[in-house]
Amino acid sequence: MPRARGTPPRAAKIAFLLKPSDPAPARAAALRAAYAECEQLASSHYENFPVASRLVPRAMRPHVAAVYAFARTADDFADEGSRPVEERLRLLDDWQSRLHACVRTSAVRVSGGESGDDRIFLALGETIRACNLPVSLFDDLLSAFRQDITVKRYDTWDALLDYCRRSANPVGRLVLRIAGYDDARLDQSSDALCTALQLTNFWQDLERDWIAGRLYVPLDDVSAEAADTRDLDARRMTEAWVRVLRRVAGRTHESFMDGRQVCDGVSGRLRYELRLTWLGGTQILERLHRIDYDVFEHRPALGVVDAPSLLWRAFFWGGAGRRSAAAKQ
Repeated sequence: MPRARGTPPRAAKIAFLLKPSDPAPARAAALRAAYAECEQLASSHYENFPVASRLVPRAMRPHVAAVYAFARTADDFADEGSRPVEERLRLLDDWQSRLHACVRTSAVRVSGGESGDDRIFLALGETIRACNLPVSLFDDLLSAFRQDITVKRYDTWDALLDYCRRSANPVGRLVLRIAGYDDARLDQSSDALCTALQLTNFWQDLERDWIAGRLYVPLDDVSAEAADTRDLDARRMTEAWVRVLRRVAGRTHESFMDGRQVCDGVSGRLRYELRLTWLGGTQILERLHRIDYDVFEHRPALGVVDAPSLLWRAFFWGGAGRRSAAAKQ
């Protein structure tokens, strides 16, 4: 698979950036603390799919964690329902200003009084410069987080996909750039995988989102099956809603299939990380199908007990991965 920028950016290794011989020991110490905080944040949040896990190459982990810490914190601003809308939008505006500021300068101010947010941007700025990451991808994420504050319904499938283009797809592209890949075919497949993961999470969290006042199922699909949102208030998974969710799950399945290529288009340990991500997402989708999408009775999730099977299928990928995707929708 071609790499427009050659081999992965070995010069961007955190060990290299923070080597003991660094002529600015205060800078090195500040960066070590900043990346450590980002990794702690990444490891402390529950996710369906691993963030900067042990299968991600060691050199990538601090950079992936910095990206995650930036996005996780911004997403928390958007989801903090106790704050007024105007305040949440202001926080995101400030977050975007700090994003652009951290890219413009490599200077590190070390006073001993830096906040957690300061350390996130210290690490993120270093990561963006070291890995040559497009700032536009971070801007897309912030655009989606703003939309989460103001948009609670989606009329069409295309409108929902546009949201996923900005809320999920940038993360996959950033991981590829951190690994040293800049290839249009991999980007396209990564977009499909990230969109499928995002959609699966929407169907998995239907009840949680509805309680929070959001519905990601497109309204034209709801209307096509004559489903009634009052049944969601009553926590009833009716036949009409099952039909709706089968429709959107079928499209999600197709997106997973389009996302297989990126799992084979990268090399080394990252290949197995992406396979596990793909397999975990498809397994959640399969479990939703098995329970007729009744997330009011049971919300399917992955657990420790799933790890041996997922690891086996990731390492013996050919038939196992395809069997996973071939489950009836």
